[in-house]
Amino acid sequence: QVQLVESGGGLVQAGGSLRLSCAGSGSTSSINMMGWYRQVPGNQRELVATITVGGGSTNYADSVKGRFTISRDNAGNTVYLQMNSLKPEDTAVYYCKAWTWGRSFWGQGTQVTVSS
Repeated sequence: QVQLVESGGGLVQAGGSLRLSCAGSGSTSSINMMGWYRQVPGNQRELVATITVGGGSTNYADSVKGRFTISRDNAGNTVYLQMNSLKPEDTAVYYCKAWTWGRSFWGQGTQVTVSS
């Protein structure tokens, strides 16, 4: 089992920045990839960014490319999402996800609100 706890959400004005963190615990040695999703009420959860734990390969949604950066700590237990040039349409609950061989795990989510 892997437990994930997100932090760093909040209210920010358009054009501002936030940094989200996701700390993993439990069987973290089994994690091979981590990422961030976001969800607006009434919409499906959408992928924001992913990063592999071993090689650090990253993948981003087109809507955040050039503005968001995903990174991880050396131990691979914590993943970050640096969000710059935030827009009102980035407002959502952001969820951390971790993949192991055969299973995936979600955090509880953290609210990000961008005011215009």
